[in-house]
Amino acid sequence: MKLRSILPISIAAMALFGGSTLSAFQVTDTTTTVTKKAKKTKKTAKDATDATANTATSATETVKKAAVAPQKTVSDSEITAAKASGKVWVNTDTGVYHKGGQWYGATKQGKFMTEQEATKAGYRASKTQ
Repeated sequence: MKLRSILPISIAAMALFGGSTLSAFQVTDTTTTVTKKAKKTKKTAKDATDATANTATSATETVKKAAVAPQKTVSDSEITAAKASGKVWVNTDTGVYHKGGQWYGATKQGKFMTEQEATKAGYRASKTQ
């Protein structure tokens, strides 16, 4: 019986004297825990973003490699003959002509003609030579 009457008083006294110290530890501990969780969440989000970026980068690199490796649409002998006669390769899709380089004779849509014919037809020279 005496224990039941002392218990509420003991709890009140602990709250009055020791509760502020205890709550201060709890707040600090909670803050530290929250900070650690926030850092971990931030790191996890950064790792996920990096993984996504790496996947996107490798996909982009794959597409670029595929785009940079042109398929020859005419034979090597035709290319050699056209170069010897001073003809340019006109990409009829884009309206750009090439005097040489990786795209000479290698675009999907195109034909050989003289530079004067290409200019008269409204085609422009390639900016990357």
